[in-house]
Amino acid sequence: MKTYISFPRVEGNASRQAHASLPTGTYERELGKEGFFGPATHMYHRNPPTGWVDWEGPLKPRAFDLNKIGGGHSSPWDSATILSNANVKLRFWRVPQHMEALARNGDGDELLFVHEGRGELYCDYGHLAIKAGDYVMLPRGTMWRIESAAPTTALLIEATNGSYLLPEKGLVGPHAIFDPAMLDTPKIDDAFLKQQGPGTWRVQIKRGGAISTVTFPYNPLDAVGWKGDLAPVRINVADIRPLTSHRYHLPPSAHTTFVGNRFVVCTFCPRPFESAEDALKVPFFHNNDDYDEVLFYHAGDFFSRDNIKPGMMTFHPCGFTHGPHPKALKNAFKSAKPATDEYAVMLDARDALQVGDAASAIEWTGYVDSWKAPGA
Repeated sequence: MKTYISFPRVEGNASRQAHASLPTGTYERELGKEGFFGPATHMYHRNPPTGWVDWEGPLKPRAFDLNKIGGGHSSPWDSATILSNANVKLRFWRVPQHMEALARNGDGDELLFVHEGRGELYCDYGHLAIKAGDYVMLPRGTMWRIESAAPTTALLIEATNGSYLLPEKGLVGPHAIFDPAMLDTPKIDDAFLKQQGPGTWRVQIKRGGAISTVTFPYNPLDAVGWKGDLAPVRINVADIRPLTSHRYHLPPSAHTTFVGNRFVVCTFCPRPFESAEDALKVPFFHNNDDYDEVLFYHAGDFFSRDNIKPGMMTFHPCGFTHGPHPKALKNAFKSAKPATDEYAVMLDARDALQVGDAASAIEWTGYVDSWKAPGA
């Protein structure tokens, strides 16, 4: 059991309520432990904590335009690795119209997030129709393939040597954010039964990063039934009902969707802006010094970021303060519209992430300068 040194104090000119009633002319910065779950202090500064004019060294914030990754790959194991560590691997995949072989991940559970397109997913357990905005969690060892009905791109988030869990929802109960009954499972329907039969089928199994290929004289997706509580599940971002507070800007952890080993996946969905006059309307400046933070921008108007469009990804290594861009700060306490209009996938990783070669090749190197005030 962890027992933190905890002794809440108020010193100098400060607000007693985080993210509200900031002293006039100040900017709030949160210094926290354990990704918003541990002890924290809120500093009140005369200047924006991200008001740098120069940056040298590898810790700088980075952005990648994944739209520029070319070429499709028949196998997900050939897709571009963007970021990774020992516990999680994030790839970006242009899904072909037809996969030449079944895929099977022996390294961990796989979470697919469909960014664009639609298609049909067939796996051991049956058939699922998939479309943009779907999360599909495939348990480790599941055989699967996709037939794309339209050009499709997807994030692949591997829980290396681990499993995906649902977050503890505490006081709000198990049906908040989304009811577990909203999780769809594959069906042994006519489409699934129709694709069964003889013919040569290959299965590409990834284990330890190496690929083994097993060939069958029939389609191994030949189940006629199953029972149990282990299966792929699907939920669409449109079915997520985010927690909101009209008087307080909630931290990203309130939007946790899936939990892995030493990382979490969160989803930002449209929600009303805070209506209380003294409440922050934009993300607060913060030091997330225990986690690397990754955001993939799926759709909408990303109100806290400038020059970011769908299909882009930002990466903020832990160890420095980050927060809204200067243009967003103008709406810190008075929003221009009643609600946000964005969908984004966030990954917070407890261990340092390494940037893949494919990501470096499509980096927007000017991202670190986007916090500079005009003319700086």
